[in-house]
Amino acid sequence: MSSNVTYNDFVIRFANVNGSGSASANGMFAKALFRMGIPVATRNIFPSNIQGLPTWFEVRVSEQNYLGRREGVDIMVAMNAETMVEDIASLKPGGYLLYDNSKPLAKTLQRDDIVEIGIPISTMLLPVFTDPKQRSLFKNITYLGALAGLLNIEFDVITGMVATQYKGKDALIQPNIHALEIGRQYAYEYLNAPLPLQVRRSDGVGDRIMVDGNMAAGLGSIYGGATVCAWYPITPSTSVAEAFEQHANRLRIDHDSGQKKFAIIQAEDELAAIGIVIGAAWNGARAFTATSGPGVSLMSEFLGLAYFAELPAVLWDIQRAGPSTGMPTRTQQSDVLAAAYASHGDTKHPLLFPASPKECFDFAALALDLADRLQTPIIVLSDLELGMNDNLSEPFEWDNDRRYDRGKVLDADALDAREVFGRYLDVDGDGIGFRTLPGTHPDKGAFFTRGTSRDEFAAYTESPEAYERNMERLLKKWQTAATLIPEAEITDNGCEAGAIYFGTTSLPMPECMDLLAHDGIHVDTCRVRGFPFGPEVVDFINSHKVVFIVEQNRDGQLRKLLINEHDFAPDKLVPVTYYAGLSISADFIQNAVTEYFAEHKLARITEVKS
Repeated sequence: MSSNVTYNDFVIRFANVNGSGSASANGMFAKALFRMGIPVATRNIFPSNIQGLPTWFEVRVSEQNYLGRREGVDIMVAMNAETMVEDIASLKPGGYLLYDNSKPLAKTLQRDDIVEIGIPISTMLLPVFTDPKQRSLFKNITYLGALAGLLNIEFDVITGMVATQYKGKDALIQPNIHALEIGRQYAYEYLNAPLPLQVRRSDGVGDRIMVDGNMAAGLGSIYGGATVCAWYPITPSTSVAEAFEQHANRLRIDHDSGQKKFAIIQAEDELAAIGIVIGAAWNGARAFTATSGPGVSLMSEFLGLAYFAELPAVLWDIQRAGPSTGMPTRTQQSDVLAAAYASHGDTKHPLLFPASPKECFDFAALALDLADRLQTPIIVLSDLELGMNDNLSEPFEWDNDRRYDRGKVLDADALDAREVFGRYLDVDGDGIGFRTLPGTHPDKGAFFTRGTSRDEFAAYTESPEAYERNMERLLKKWQTAATLIPEAEITDNGCEAGAIYFGTTSLPMPECMDLLAHDGIHVDTCRVRGFPFGPEVVDFINSHKVVFIVEQNRDGQLRKLLINEHDFAPDKLVPVTYYAGLSISADFIQNAVTEYFAEHKLARITEVKS
């Protein structure tokens, strides 16, 4: 084998037409490498219509576990004539273009600095598969077979996946394997396979699993005790509710009676969905909903009601590109401010920022605990990048001895034992009153609630003094929330500069830090995991001369939230913002930080080699 071979380090992108059946083949490619122990990250870039428009599927292959998006493509599988110009343009010099050369490539598309790999897929399949629809589907499997030969993918891994994919449809297994063999054989006979860019079996995956964040959120909600899910379909959040239903049908059905121990309700709109969640929580159920930015806008009035009436609720916001309809199938982190201050008046909502499927699982259960403990809406801010793409993740864990934190809920005996019960009375200084569930006691406790001003005993009043006492107590509750939100993850080596990031901006950060270190720039890091911000976040900012705030929105919303809540000097917090709808890359962050260092003549740490 040539010493010039590069292993397990490339970006491959598949360019297809939406609805062409390519998703199965492209997914099998990524999962085959995963099963060979090679770290991979997938990104499905698809249109918001059903069929006919371009779609891309990108796989980052990295032995070094760099799982963020990287600029430039090493291998382009170009199967869509309409996007051929931009697909070829995205290739890095020296990259490989794999295409169907049943029709020759136009001279205007040719590049001298890339390697063309033409395979006459359509022509090859004509005598083998007579059904035109079947032939169209097998084109995808054929290029997968060719890639197996070109990249040296273990063939038994792919054929085993075909058998798994079509289990129960045995008639499809052999034709698919035959199509794989056609592509692979062509690569060996005519394309000088394998290429200098290859894969080889590795132990880089370890015990990690491959799963999307929405699936993890649905399963975590089951383990967290949710029994009610109310939702209205909206991309990219729909699969959270679908995952909950799938897992509930497996885990929440009484074995003896067959009775379902959960309720999932597709409401007529987002307002109804959050209303159902609030009503269910008022009655003692653990309930949640899932939506995206437009849904948060519609739900804001009900979120204000839950905040002021002090009712538990959990909302998953799988963020996408806005404003308005925006780009429904592109990712962003642009709902931070809308979620933090949802509704009119003085409202603040605790936020959680998961960065991996495991945190989606963990935070699903945590959010339900926090909602009960704090008697307030908890909003979990994921995004399309995390929610809808398969990600490498640490395995999910659950402690069977764990007990749900239901917060301050009084039963009938506790009510009888108390001399005074005030629904909004703070008796222990944490800003949280005791609550009761309807039907707990025949004549004690709270049976109704409202969104208007009241005193400590839930009696309606417009007394200025009573209103101020109530609002001050809610601020005290907010201070309690700050002690319960997950702490930020901080790496502090005493550098002058720091970087704060959250959610999926964590994916490119390890690679970015290595790139910056190679340039002599060293930066401490702080991954924020929730809002309100803990004292460790404040200390991190105060201990650094300059702090880069890395986020995926135009206006620097996390930066604005930090300044608004803690009065930091704006000049100290430097925005690094990306908002084009794809996920932020390590290259982008590196360039922004490097340019700032150069512009402001900040000192770099250089290594002197003897």
